[in-house]
Amino acid sequence: MQTDETTLGQAAYDRDTVGRLPVTSADARETLLFHSCKHPDVDSPRWQRGFLGSLRPFTGLQEENFHEVMSALRTLAEPLQADMVPRDVVSGVIGICHFARAWGLDSAGPLRRDGHIDDVEAVRLEEWIWTISYALTMILDGDVTEAFHTYDHDYFRN
Repeated sequence: MQTDETTLGQAAYDRDTVGRLPVTSADARETLLFHSCKHPDVDSPRWQRGFLGSLRPFTGLQEENFHEVMSALRTLAEPLQADMVPRDVVSGVIGICHFARAWGLDSAGPLRRDGHIDDVEAVRLEEWIWTISYALTMILDGDVTEAFHTYDHDYFRN
């Protein structure tokens, strides 16, 4: 799927305060905490409409959430390559992947079991999970270029 780079690439945008792309490491950390439902402000729309928040209760797959997670990972690439990585960030990203997989891909998970997502949406969610987990793995291994190569190619090629 191709997306307009000026809309979802490195440019910031606002979706009722939910969809701002992170600009600083602190913004990126906060973004990932909201998307992983680990941020303490559970009443925030960012928590409720984030990557995991939009899956339980299910309000639809939100592509903006996927791009925000990837943008946050890109912003945090340098700190994630340090000897001491931010544990809450790593835990948040792993949590996004784990719970999205359990809830949305597993046939016994609530989204598949209760018919909230069909096979096409499940494939899309699986692609997002794979892309996020691959990016985190490559960043932790020190290869930031590889971490975003497929993502950039698939979503931002000209």
